[in-house]
Amino acid sequence: MKKLLLSLALLGTSTVTLAGKPADPHQWLEDVAGEKSLAWVKAQNAVSRAMLEQQPGFEALRGQVLDILNSKARIPYINKMGAYYYNFWRDAEHPRGVWRRTTLASYRTAEPEWETVLDLDSLAKSENENWVFKGSNCRQPAYDRCMLALSRGGADAVVSREFDLASKSFVKDGYTLPEAKMDISWQGKDALFIATDFGAGSLTDSGYPRVVKLWQRGTPLAAAKTVFEGQKADISVSAYVSEQPGFRREIISRGVTFYTSEDFLREGDKLTPIAKPAGATISFFGPQMLISLREPWQLGDKTWPSGSLLAVDFAAFQAGKRDFTPLFTPTPTTAMDGMTMTRNHVLVTVLDNVKGRIDEWRFENGKWVSRKVDAPAFGSLGVTGVDADESDDYFLTHVDFLTPDSLYLGTAGSDKREMLKQRPAFFDASGFEIAQNEATSKDGTKVPYFIVKAKNLKLDGSNPTLLYGYGGFEQSMTPWYSAGVGKAWLEKGGVYVVANIRGGGEFGPRWHQAALKSKRQKSYDDFIAVGEDLVKRKITKPAKLGIMGGSNGGLLMGVMMTQRPDLFGAVVCQVPLLDMKRFNQLLAGASWMGEYGNPDIPAEWAYIRKYSPYHNIKKGSRYPNILFTTSTRDDRVHPGHARKMMAKFQEMGVKSVWYYENMEGGHAGAADNKQKADMTALEYSFLWKTLQ
Repeated sequence: MKKLLLSLALLGTSTVTLAGKPADPHQWLEDVAGEKSLAWVKAQNAVSRAMLEQQPGFEALRGQVLDILNSKARIPYINKMGAYYYNFWRDAEHPRGVWRRTTLASYRTAEPEWETVLDLDSLAKSENENWVFKGSNCRQPAYDRCMLALSRGGADAVVSREFDLASKSFVKDGYTLPEAKMDISWQGKDALFIATDFGAGSLTDSGYPRVVKLWQRGTPLAAAKTVFEGQKADISVSAYVSEQPGFRREIISRGVTFYTSEDFLREGDKLTPIAKPAGATISFFGPQMLISLREPWQLGDKTWPSGSLLAVDFAAFQAGKRDFTPLFTPTPTTAMDGMTMTRNHVLVTVLDNVKGRIDEWRFENGKWVSRKVDAPAFGSLGVTGVDADESDDYFLTHVDFLTPDSLYLGTAGSDKREMLKQRPAFFDASGFEIAQNEATSKDGTKVPYFIVKAKNLKLDGSNPTLLYGYGGFEQSMTPWYSAGVGKAWLEKGGVYVVANIRGGGEFGPRWHQAALKSKRQKSYDDFIAVGEDLVKRKITKPAKLGIMGGSNGGLLMGVMMTQRPDLFGAVVCQVPLLDMKRFNQLLAGASWMGEYGNPDIPAEWAYIRKYSPYHNIKKGSRYPNILFTTSTRDDRVHPGHARKMMAKFQEMGVKSVWYYENMEGGHAGAADNKQKADMTALEYSFLWKTLQ
């Protein structure tokens, strides 16, 4: 459930008063769909559009980005289910998207023959709903039935319906679940594990399901049997089945905090705890259990470092034995970036100073044997097993800031691979280069960052530069290819920079934990250090330095505009957290207290208060040009954060702030390619206007 980062409802929208005065005069803007608040939003949107749409090249840029997003030359990424390879695709003819399938033989051709499984545009029209496809959970290994997730307007809450892949239609009288944030897993051919909103008391404080039930086909949901209940203060609960040839395990997971959990093996009605560390995550590979550590684990005189991946015989582990084989152990410059499985292998992707490599492991004759995989040495690598039940094939992707993504088909045990697809270049990258520099943070820590710039760049401080950052939740900022950035920024003369600040996962759990809770300022110091380094190297100057970030990165933007308004000329603050006093009372906020702390505890609010952007706006201060963007349908990070920050700036007479709220889109900010292109054009037009 961690992947959801969600909650179900708007909480705590009443205004607290002190001595008859409102504690927060802008709290009424937390009423997401209220008539008064939406009128305010529409007024702000009109002002911003009037300013930005008249910028030279706005329409052309929006059209270019939309053409890129709709291009049929993009790679149609696939996943294998049964005999077919499935893809979800959006383009000009299918703005909401089409779920389709093909064979591998056809996919290998330049123009695969696709069979439509579900047309979302037709479905939305026939049902008069603004459906956004949120994925499928299909019954393995038959892959005959799926539970499809459909969202209204891009929100995280979904309606789930049973779908038949053979007839390509919804199952009459099949499983159907009403709109909620939920977790579903097939327990058997005619049974589902369901964690959803079962009514009063069934949700955690974070708005996630607190109860898991087993729902048998042919019975009403009300008759589903409760198999586990978490606590109200937990993040969430969920259940799933790990099934591989010869091994089947039902696992119940209780998410205690964002970074800690308890897991149980379910056998019949019996639940047996799996005695792994609270911060560790588990998966299964045949008879083996794989344990990924977030904290050091001391067993006797042996301590396994955080960031390690350990393998152990599961039955022996449950019997109390602790005979581990390390499949990955971090070094000062390396971290595990991901893991996938084929029938006989585990492939581990590793970051080495934020550049990818692949380690391959095979379990044979009761022992693990390793092999280094020959793969591209620079950029981001992604590895996904094609069908772990049937083969050792895997998909490999490679990309960097100037190299469009390529998709290969490889086989574990060999370095030979076949290129299946390569995205064409959507901008001319021949005049650019990628470098990796280091900045020195306030406490002396070296902070790497990527910079994409013209090969003949003049170091005179005159270059418009866009610095992007995130710095939270152990998310790594590895290289990616953005045709939008290429068209909207690089081709027009901009420099693009990505900061690998603490709070991310670039160097494993230690890099993340260095900026947790009371240590949060270190992440912000890192970002400031990168900005200062860009100025010191005469790549740019404050008036020409723009910054951008979303979600937790939006919080980062809020801190930058309040702590160092002198260092930046423009700020694009996307779907942000900003009111850190009330973040835990709004939507999914309570689930993030493991990252930020609990503002209701005075000792923790004392350090949160120091950086909470909403509480650090100072009247009379000069601020950079700021654009807030969010979505009315964002049910993950409450749009009230951005709304209230904008209103407070206006209250203080700050003129350099603009606001735009898309009425659809969820936390992604846009529900389709047209909306995404529009948002991109607004944001980059703002940057070019304000950084000249």
